[in-house]
Amino acid sequence: MSSRAVVWDAALLGYDLGGDHPFNPVRLELTVRLATELGVLDGVELLVPTAAGDEELLRVHVPEYLAAVRQAPEVGWDVGHGLGTTDNPVFSGMHDASALVVGSTLLAARKIADGEARRAVNIAGGLHHAMRDHASGFCVYNDCAIAISWLLDHGFDRIAYVDTDVHHGDGVQAAFYDDPRVLTVSLHQHPFTLWPGTGYSAETGRDGTAINIPLPPHTRDPGWLRAFHAVVPSVLEQFRPQLLVTQCGVDSHEEDPLADLSLSVDGHRSIYASLRDLAERYAEGRWLAVGGGGYQLIRVVPRSWTHLLATVLDRDVPSETPLPPSWTATVTRAAPTADIPRAMTDGQDTTFKPWGDDADEPVDIAIRDTRRAVFPLHGLDPDDPRD
Repeated sequence: MSSRAVVWDAALLGYDLGGDHPFNPVRLELTVRLATELGVLDGVELLVPTAAGDEELLRVHVPEYLAAVRQAPEVGWDVGHGLGTTDNPVFSGMHDASALVVGSTLLAARKIADGEARRAVNIAGGLHHAMRDHASGFCVYNDCAIAISWLLDHGFDRIAYVDTDVHHGDGVQAAFYDDPRVLTVSLHQHPFTLWPGTGYSAETGRDGTAINIPLPPHTRDPGWLRAFHAVVPSVLEQFRPQLLVTQCGVDSHEEDPLADLSLSVDGHRSIYASLRDLAERYAEGRWLAVGGGGYQLIRVVPRSWTHLLATVLDRDVPSETPLPPSWTATVTRAAPTADIPRAMTDGQDTTFKPWGDDADEPVDIAIRDTRRAVFPLHGLDPDDPRD
């Protein structure tokens, strides 16, 4: 079981909230084009998904909600269930497009469960805010939670979900908050300062299986990585998951218009390398990666998710790699005034100091609060940097 699976089809661009909505599917198209022109996808058979059926959607969502999603394009603003709002506008074919996103993540999950792939990636997935009976945060159906639920019925009973989006992974946490088989970990901007206003360190789930690391605004790569490595490897080592599922939103970037963390493309690349390493060390190499947020459509998302695809495929792209002239020309034709980066790097140093030194970093409050909230529940010493 050494193959890698990539799920992609242009039909996934149909999840389009329209107009000037920040969740613009062009980011997916530009990512696939960039990865292709850099050779990351050379020889890779892209797996074409089919829409998830009601049986799978009902793993997480209630029948009334599915009916509302289907009816919404005809009913319009009065359908309720969080639909028809500024965040979640109604669009033609909404049910089919949303079910296809779920189907794409389920296809990735099936490839791993069937032993056909050790790793699988679906950049169109990651709709982690959708709740059982309502849409939320640009998300109609929660593909992450549905895939985890499916995996729990197909050979897995310990799954770790790690969410690196700038927003709290609230929908997935809610789906499994009392399920000891699923460990949810979310690193996000502090809920005092960013929607959805959840994800405090004290939200610990059943026996510490919900772990939240709320980071102060303007946290940069070294601080983010310091917090990640102070918490995540230790709890994964104790939990010993059979599979690692990761939501890899890139709205944590300094240039993202919807949030206030200050990561770089280089930081994202380091995060993906760390996730790959943790999957190898603690999850028998099984890693299912999905996309998520990211609203700097040209300068950030295509580069960061090309690094994600490359990392999953073990085809790491050196940071200094220049952007292909053909890709740059395509973007320039479509957006003549865009400031296009020149290389696959932001030129940032991602070196970080491991927690437990004598330094007092801004992220250390979050580290201490989270470790003290959950480490004792996993048999770990929150104040001992060796744990």
